[in-house]
Amino acid sequence: MSRATTTMTVRLSGALSEFVTANVGEHGAYENVSEYVRDLIRRDKERKEADTFERLKAELTHAYAAPEASYHPLTAAEVIARNRNRA
Repeated sequence: MSRATTTMTVRLSGALSEFVTANVGEHGAYENVSEYVRDLIRRDKERKEADTFERLKAELTHAYAAPEASYHPLTAAEVIARNRNRA
């Protein structure tokens, strides 16, 4: 599996620049700006994945709470057709 590398240029000024500078280097939590940005992106990715999982859990909880009489059998073809119609 190959991994693509993307080079980005980000310009910061004022308070944002000062904030990054305070978090990078000898007295910061990160050795360099790239490490800091990668960590921010990883955390954002994890947060979005957790949000998606929580939405799925909520939908499943709601579905399992429905009375059994409200369920009706569907074939795979019916599920596929229903999902195509929703798209």
